[in-house]
Amino acid sequence: MDATIASNLQSVMSRMDAAARRAGRDPSDIRLVAVSKTFSVDHVRAAWSAGQREFGENKVQEALQKVGEAADMQIRWHLIGHLQSNKARKAAGAFACIHSVDSVDLLRKLDAAAVELGATPEALVQVDLAREETKSGAAADDARRIMDAAQTARAVRIVGLMLIPPWNEDPEQTRPWFVRLRELREAWLAAGVPPASLRQLSMGMSHDFEAAIEEGATLVRVGTAIFGKRTYSAA
Repeated sequence: MDATIASNLQSVMSRMDAAARRAGRDPSDIRLVAVSKTFSVDHVRAAWSAGQREFGENKVQEALQKVGEAADMQIRWHLIGHLQSNKARKAAGAFACIHSVDSVDLLRKLDAAAVELGATPEALVQVDLAREETKSGAAADDARRIMDAAQTARAVRIVGLMLIPPWNEDPEQTRPWFVRLRELREAWLAAGVPPASLRQLSMGMSHDFEAAIEEGATLVRVGTAIFGKRTYSAA
């Protein structure tokens, strides 16, 4: 398993590098979040041994167990799944970056929890440009309100935007959504949103991360291409 994960990780990094260079970008400006959801801490350890330092989880409870089991490794943990407001406190203390802030209320609860815990997590505003009923995320106007509210946050630091586009196996079909998120960031920068709040664009997964990088992604969330196909329990 260790050798396979190490090989897969090297392949993903090489593809990221090539995509960045095609777009005339510095590969060092793009970071890989290895999505370890549903995989064991042994998988995390194998990727860590191969040099990976940032990992993403979807569910707070699963992540907390893994964080504890991996305490001997210096890992930067990302929460990339939907965050329920009643788990804001747990998330604020466990994750270095939370990709799924989708309401002003959630932002404020996270911020209050972070202040209480003495934590300073980074966060991204999840934008749902396609307005899919089955997905979380804020419409563009609501996302801008979150961004504005973040300017008075005491502990949480909003550093960018996150997108999960409508699923399509063809990355060329998801590319236009990546373009739209980049253009939204550019419009907000022109409108005066502080650049520090829009440094990151989290977009792109195993099947389309190269297109995302070509369109401006700074964080890509890759799981299957590193760890293999997931198997989900029936529960």
